[in-house]
Amino acid sequence: MHSTIQNLLDIETNIKNHLNKINIHKTPKIVAVSKTFKFDKILPLIKYGHIDYGENKVQEAVEKWTEIKKKNSKIKLHMIGKLQTNKVKFAVPLFDYIHSVDSEKLAKKIADEQNKINKKIKIFLQVNIGNENQKSGIDKDNLKQLISYCKGIGLDLVGLMCIPPVNIDPESYFDEMQKINKSLGFSELSMGMSSDFLKAAEYSSTYIRIGSKIFGQRH
Repeated sequence: MHSTIQNLLDIETNIKNHLNKINIHKTPKIVAVSKTFKFDKILPLIKYGHIDYGENKVQEAVEKWTEIKKKNSKIKLHMIGKLQTNKVKFAVPLFDYIHSVDSEKLAKKIADEQNKINKKIKIFLQVNIGNENQKSGIDKDNLKQLISYCKGIGLDLVGLMCIPPVNIDPESYFDEMQKINKSLGFSELSMGMSSDFLKAAEYSSTYIRIGSKIFGQRH
């Protein structure tokens, strides 16, 4: 068995065991963050049947995934990085999920491009849960306004996404995100990465974004 498949199975087992101990029986989906990795690393997972993959650069994703997605319609591609408005026209035909919408300008551009090709992408709004100046994401106080705008232009909002501050215990941020997400009536929640995915799973994350723990360290 290829190491990436073994790594994925280990992660799934860890999550299941961890959640069983605290009596939670709904496990999150794992987005295998394949950014910067060449296709020979990713192919075993595709052949194994894993369908969710994450990329953070549009051009790299277009080069890597366009042909593969034509051959394998089950694959779901997730845009997890910052999406610049000038790249939206290339992202919309390829991606199935965008996790990083944080402004009306970006939302409008996505809606316009979707309408051109009659496609609906599932959208997460990125929340700057730690109020960090250097980080993308909508401020919590402006979230409802952005939600209302996105719904008004026909975007398919499925939930919220966050990246908590580094080097701080993420638990309080995950707890807050879970509560906000629930209060807004969303069914999906994108949070948790290689370093904190078990904690994110505890707080109802439905999509966990894992790269290095599946594919190994990036060079």
